[in-house]
Amino acid sequence: PEVLLRLERQVAASEARHSGQVRLCVEGGLPYSYIWRDATARNRGVALFGKLRVWDTEHNNGVLIYLLLADRRIEILADRGLHARTAPDFWTTLASRLSDTLHQGDFESGLALAIEEIGLLLHQHYPSDGHVHNPDELPNAVVLL
Repeated sequence: PEVLLRLERQVAASEARHSGQVRLCVEGGLPYSYIWRDATARNRGVALFGKLRVWDTEHNNGVLIYLLLADRRIEILADRGLHARTAPDFWTTLASRLSDTLHQGDFESGLALAIEEIGLLLHQHYPSDGHVHNPDELPNAVVLL
């Protein structure tokens, strides 16, 4: 619980510096309906991107970090507003670095690094103007499924 709370606070601190939204979702295994139809972790990540309303931000700049523990898969999905401003290999490189850290057993540091790097990217493209309250459009808590 303490790790989840620290990650939630890190998401909140990151979002105070930009107008983007970051969601973190960790799932033990794919639901049976996904297994039955041979769906991938990417398919599940896309579904959760919609279900968790990451696509529904004012500037289309939400990001979902999805970990599927059973398959040891990481999917990082960015909404179209941010994705269009990002180098093609940014997300795969970030997922690879996160994977390396997770394989070493350091979940908190790996996720904290990913949140920080996404926050820097969002700050670069969608900085908080400092004058208008930056609304927190989505919950910051880690979603455990």
